[in-house]
Amino acid sequence: MYEGNPGPEFPGVSMSESFLGVPATSEWLFAAFVGASVAAAWIGIVAGAAGGLILIGLLAMVYPPSVFVPIHTFVQLGNGAGRTAMMWRYVLRGTLLPFGIGAVIGAAAGAKIFVALPTAILQGLLGVFMLLVTWMPNMGRVGSEGRRFGVLGFVATFVGVFVSATGVLVAPFVASASPDRRNHVSTLAALMTLVHVCKLAAFSVLGFAMWPYAPLIVAMIAGALAGNWLGGITLDRMKERDFRLIFKLVLTALALRLVWVAAKSQGWV
Repeated sequence: MYEGNPGPEFPGVSMSESFLGVPATSEWLFAAFVGASVAAAWIGIVAGAAGGLILIGLLAMVYPPSVFVPIHTFVQLGNGAGRTAMMWRYVLRGTLLPFGIGAVIGAAAGAKIFVALPTAILQGLLGVFMLLVTWMPNMGRVGSEGRRFGVLGFVATFVGVFVSATGVLVAPFVASASPDRRNHVSTLAALMTLVHVCKLAAFSVLGFAMWPYAPLIVAMIAGALAGNWLGGITLDRMKERDFRLIFKLVLTALALRLVWVAAKSQGWV
């Protein structure tokens, strides 16, 4: 059964608390996660990435991986689907089919190779890769678009079953293919929606018990939709140059953090 008991106790939260039946979740913590979902969705639009990474970092403070990864996936699916519907006319639709095929294969492939890699080494490799694609945009245009996004769909879903927030891996490639910030935001949302659908199929096979967390998931999805609406308003008022700069700075900071964590865990710094 793909489920787990609550993780280490969060300050001020009794693990016996169960607001609306959600295990290890008080009223204030429930409200805090909904508010975080609003903020993360807004950041995800304005910065072009990182919203999901912030959200999973907060969820990980309370729940074990067997719980927070599926919760995050459900919430990000609702978030991405809403954002895609809101901005459908801007989606680069030629990327969807090859990416979707790759995502299905990636979900089916499982973790046999992935789990053999030490987490720190994987984080370091992802960080370096993100830096290269962000600051050397031609790397994000290697090969035909169909082949490129097919491989990307496989990798993002394969890795995402275990680390969940892989939007930062997909984002640089979407940035390279997008002529406009709205293309970037909408296409990234559409592609990550495909990833989350495939991941949820994998979780259902693994037997994750979702129902105890359903009230929190639904409330966080509602918060994410509100964040999308606010983010859309902000995005329309932004200049393209400012969006691109913010995106690069945010992704660079995240990549450098991954490299630092990896180096520290190996005793290199």
